[in-house]
Amino acid sequence: MAREAKKAPPARSRWKLFFALLALAAIGVSTAMGGYKVRRFVISDPQFTLSRERKDAITIEGLRYASRWMVQRVFAGDYDRSIYLVPLAERRRRLEAIDWIESATVARVWPDRLVVRVRERQPIAFVNANRGVLLVDAHGKLLEPPVQASFTFPVLSGINEGDSDAQCYAHVSTFLRVEADMGYLMKEISEVDTTDAENVRLVAQADHGAVILLVGEGNYAARYENFVKHYPEIIKRSPKARIFDLRLDDRITVKE
Repeated sequence: MAREAKKAPPARSRWKLFFALLALAAIGVSTAMGGYKVRRFVISDPQFTLSRERKDAITIEGLRYASRWMVQRVFAGDYDRSIYLVPLAERRRRLEAIDWIESATVARVWPDRLVVRVRERQPIAFVNANRGVLLVDAHGKLLEPPVQASFTFPVLSGINEGDSDAQCYAHVSTFLRVEADMGYLMKEISEVDTTDAENVRLVAQADHGAVILLVGEGNYAARYENFVKHYPEIIKRSPKARIFDLRLDDRITVKE
């Protein structure tokens, strides 16, 4: 038996579909026009202008050591314009390029304010560099010491200003491993030399002055405690000794 031919949809249904599509198109055009008008309004209306005359036009939170002037300079071109035009992602990127700022957020507070929140880097050690004493954070970022700030960190030796980010981070990772293992004993250490990660050197203060301790690549606290325990008798035999090899857990070798 031959199949019956499909009937064409009635003209009334086709007209319904046509008018539905037409209505959707009208809604789309209306929405676009509405969006355009709103955008033009928030760009041109004075109530949305970031004013230089208003002291709290830009609120900055979280600053302690980073330069407030450098943060404010990031937004210098945004004054006397609508806050709608401020490119938030670009401003955040520029803020995070400033020394001491690890991360930042920028938010619009309608109708006419910006709020900037920053998280500053946390230094962990001093670094002796060509341009003087610097600080370094846990990511290997070198930092200029802030004015009128006081820190009590050990010196991290091994980092050079020309080192890559990966090289700096490798030294810092070794330093943090030493710090974690040493625990409260770290307060007795004035310098950690990570030039050779497999042969870390510590500088500590002893009764007869500073001593250099070769502690290898692990078991730092136990080796240091063993040195402190036996130091009085060692120094009696070798009063001029200043370098001690602790890399073997069962012995201490005096390096003349």
